[in-house]
Amino acid sequence: MEGIVQIGVFVVLLAIGLFAGRANERRHLRELAVSERELSDIITSSARGAADADGLRGGTLVVGSVVIAEDYFKRVAAGLKSLIGGSIRSYESLLERGRREAIVRMKREARRLGATHVVNVRLDTASLSEDWRAQRPMFSAEFIAYGTALSSGS
Repeated sequence: MEGIVQIGVFVVLLAIGLFAGRANERRHLRELAVSERELSDIITSSARGAADADGLRGGTLVVGSVVIAEDYFKRVAAGLKSLIGGSIRSYESLLERGRREAIVRMKREARRLGATHVVNVRLDTASLSEDWRAQRPMFSAEFIAYGTALSSGS
């Protein structure tokens, strides 16, 4: 009987984590969409310079970084998916959110500096895959977006 109670508690906690995690993820995606719209006037490019570079000044490095970690449900889902193979959609969403958040933070820094363009944009990632205190594998990733901020001349 005690085993059934433990399994029941596990299932309930897993369900709570699933719903809370999905709600948090949806909220974060809505916030990102709002921020991206607010910052859409800042032109970004991976090219070394802006196509309309005449009149642009500056050349300040801007950086946005974020660390995104999995929640317990994503860990369980990824473990189950690894048994049968295929893409792990819950991690794909995690990576998309991290990439978008890093770019938003970079653009916010550019806005703070009065920039209208960010050129030579690069995105780096690093996997921080182990929680050394807990001695258990944990997926988290750091995303760093950086580029050169330029401002309209005056």
